[in-house]
Amino acid sequence: MSRPILEYGLDAIMVECTDGTEARALQTTLSNRTDPEIGELVPGARTVLITLTGPPSSGLLDFLADGPLDRPQALDSGPVITIPVHYDGDDLDRVAELTGLDPAEVIMTHTDQLWTVAFCGFAPGFGYLVGEHDRLKVPRRPQPRTRVPAGSVALADAYCGIYPRRSPGGWQLIGRTETAIWDQGLDPPALLQPGSRVRFEAIR
Repeated sequence: MSRPILEYGLDAIMVECTDGTEARALQTTLSNRTDPEIGELVPGARTVLITLTGPPSSGLLDFLADGPLDRPQALDSGPVITIPVHYDGDDLDRVAELTGLDPAEVIMTHTDQLWTVAFCGFAPGFGYLVGEHDRLKVPRRPQPRTRVPAGSVALADAYCGIYPRRSPGGWQLIGRTETAIWDQGLDPPALLQPGSRVRFEAIR
């Protein structure tokens, strides 16, 4: 089945994939190609946005629709960012109930795996992290909170995220970190970028 290709403004196109794995594979494959019209690649949950330096060739369009993809970039490349966490989130007990674990097992499961930023969105600096398994996959809250504190560590669907600043949000809060996720004075201001690897560490 062909991947849909959508025009995205005047100088970009978006490719829709079947799932996050295919989107990451497409991003990996495109980063290894030498097509002169390919500019920046912006991954999404199930999409890849491609900024263009010129009109896309028919060969590139054919590849985007049906071309074979490389394996997604390995999750064991690049430095690991350690983020200390106080596991005292308001939804920790609820996550334990939803996953069939007790709170201590939730914490152990969260800290015992490596997380990788699949893409960024929602707010500047907010990375959607995927783990090595889906034992902590939980639904979003039925009613979002109007205010989630900055630094809140949360789960929703198959993702983990850290709120870079205070904002509304419907994810399940399991803890908080004092690590700055977004700092306008730094370059880049976002600590987490697509491909960043993260290890969470419990503060005893």
